[in-house]
Amino acid sequence: MTLDRTIYEDYLARIGVEWPRRPDAETLATLQEQHILSIPFENVDCFRRRPLPMGEGAVRKIVQEGRGGGCYELNSAMGLLLESVGYPVTIMGGRISDGENLSFPLRHLVLRVEADGESWLVDVGFGFGSDRNSRRPLRIDHSAVQSDQQGDYQLLNTADGDIDVLRDERLLYRIERHPRSVGEFAATLWWFLTSPGSDFLQGMFCIQPTRSGRLSLRDRTLTRLVDGEKTRAELADTEEVREVLAAEFGIKVDDIPDLLAAPEAIAPAMSEQVAGTFAAIG
Repeated sequence: MTLDRTIYEDYLARIGVEWPRRPDAETLATLQEQHILSIPFENVDCFRRRPLPMGEGAVRKIVQEGRGGGCYELNSAMGLLLESVGYPVTIMGGRISDGENLSFPLRHLVLRVEADGESWLVDVGFGFGSDRNSRRPLRIDHSAVQSDQQGDYQLLNTADGDIDVLRDERLLYRIERHPRSVGEFAATLWWFLTSPGSDFLQGMFCIQPTRSGRLSLRDRTLTRLVDGEKTRAELADTEEVREVLAAEFGIKVDDIPDLLAAPEAIAPAMSEQVAGTFAAIG
């Protein structure tokens, strides 16, 4: 499935990439890096209890509304963009590691993309804390360490035929080799929107990597990381949060829950595991 030319040209403009001359590995690397640097990993609509789109709906949200999203939105949209400029793309499901255990299946959505005779892992939607996707695509059928500015990555085959994705020798997630469709993620998307265990309901966040670091907003805390130096600012109220979302991230919303309210008033109780994950933001 491909996008209308006007839409994918607008998508390319959103991430600051000119029309690619041919769908090769170097262009793929540019597209992934620019996507990560241009489109935030955020849960603003999920926190507002709004439906989250995938596929074409996610493309419209990113291109026409100037928004970001989670892995289901960002990676499913990226897949359509890549298909539209000539790459063969396969959607795959993943299970995220918390350091000890793996999550339920289809907790994560990633892409397998073919370019220059090789298969590449493309992921523009894994952004919590220090656990981040690589800035550039990773060779899937390559077990040696692959260095990236985000760390040293390694993709290892498991006994069951899946692939473990490690960063600096720590397991990030395990991906399946067999293809999935976007529709197969609908049940887990519902879980993200409704479950007390959903890390997307515990507070609001918006994370934008930059070439020199990262800009992140967690509830009312704005954190800037520039060349290894971190500064934090506490925003006064929900109105100032809306202003920062618009000015710093390009996200304009009028109705977000009161971020001064008690946590239980706006979100289910978070599990200990989810609390640790959310605390890592910034």
